[in-house]
Amino acid sequence: MGCGSCSTGGGCSPAGCKSNGSCLTNGCSKLDVYDWLSHMDMPTNYKPFGVIEVKFKGSRKEFFLNSDNIYLEAGELVVVEAATGGYDVGHVSITGELVRMQMVKRRVREEDVVKKIYRKATVTDVDKWKAAKDLEWETMHKSRTLALELNLSMKLSDVDYQGDKTKATFYYTAEGRVDFRELIKKMAETFRIRIEMRQIGMRQEASRLGGIGSCGRELCCSTWLTDFKTVSTSAARYQNLSLNTLKLAGQCGKLKCCLNYELDTYMDALKHIPDNVNVLKTERGDARLQKTDIFKKLMWFSYPREESWIPLPIARVKEIQQMNREGVIPPDLGEVVELETKPVKVLDYENVVGQDSLTRLDERRNQNQGNKKKNKSRNKGQRPGGQTEGGNNTPRQDAGAGQPQGQRPPRVHEGRPEGNRNEANRPPQNRPEGNRPEGARPEGSNPNRHKKFRPNPNRNNQNRPDNNQGNQPGKE
Repeated sequence: MGCGSCSTGGGCSPAGCKSNGSCLTNGCSKLDVYDWLSHMDMPTNYKPFGVIEVKFKGSRKEFFLNSDNIYLEAGELVVVEAATGGYDVGHVSITGELVRMQMVKRRVREEDVVKKIYRKATVTDVDKWKAAKDLEWETMHKSRTLALELNLSMKLSDVDYQGDKTKATFYYTAEGRVDFRELIKKMAETFRIRIEMRQIGMRQEASRLGGIGSCGRELCCSTWLTDFKTVSTSAARYQNLSLNTLKLAGQCGKLKCCLNYELDTYMDALKHIPDNVNVLKTERGDARLQKTDIFKKLMWFSYPREESWIPLPIARVKEIQQMNREGVIPPDLGEVVELETKPVKVLDYENVVGQDSLTRLDERRNQNQGNKKKNKSRNKGQRPGGQTEGGNNTPRQDAGAGQPQGQRPPRVHEGRPEGNRNEANRPPQNRPEGNRPEGARPEGSNPNRHKKFRPNPNRNNQNRPDNNQGNQPGKE
């Protein structure tokens, strides 16, 4: 739904509109109540219910009298009477007959509602209310600094300014009682407002701040849970959960509230499970209990020095237990349940990125490295490039044991005529003879492009042209 009252001015998305829970336009508010009576037509002589539910910051809701019969709809900003003088600004959450049902649920009587609704919020009221809300973040950090200077063992978690900017309520958590009289004096001198300190529990703190739980969803206490019941470790024991504090604790540091959600189902299923069935005596040996499936009503037993587990139904376990009490020892466990193995479901779609192995790239890299090592071991002792003279790709023969070092063994070229091999293997050229002068070549051609020069260790350096004394110019 559109958000016309929050400071962002745009549409209010489920992720929040940056008003920290104070924007109540059914978009990002917490603990909303669905008005299932909104589409129904009321009778002609129907008199609207005179109590309105108004929501404030941090899921705080209160009931107010609409003595002036102002027409109000859900989501509108209204100016209401404050408990300690002045006025406050909040959003209308519920109107009509649904308010009567909420009062019955919360056990609030109609005669106990005394505070009134003054008017709809004007532009001046909204501007002053927004200015007060903008001061909450800075005020909370300054108050934390003052608490640290006084060495108080308390944690300030949230600050709520009143709509008229004359009072601020500080919410804090502490293990015991805290003497914060000196802190109130310093905060009153610093902020120039009336101070109210309110101690809350760890669960209430998580409810006000909100967050994402280990299940990946928003915290139950900040979305729909209103009453906080006591959670004990026995709830985890009945559900066969490991007593690991890190896994069972929520963001508040206490046991998760969701441990109580399925506790009744487990308690009903445990009624049919026999107690004290750790060992069943048989002639084959004492069978010890290994595992219990309370929903399938199966119990697994195993004999000493055997790895296989034997599943038994609950009726058979009770029968053997009664026989052991009477002093009768059966030959074996008897009836064994055959577990049905479901066939593996064949997927009708291709493997996607999310189902690939995380180490698939490492395996490919290791395989490539292994291939490189194999190729390197194969090419060891060959000439660079792995080619012989004349373009043959066969590797060169290594020198024998009796071959002198520095000399190459004679090469044998099968299927080639002796003499100039390059001239014999050169394809015929289709060009007229006589048009090109002898010794002349076209420009840009390399006369030695068909020759391959390689160093010869047996060659005498004195046969080089530059070492010939008679061929050097200028010398006789």
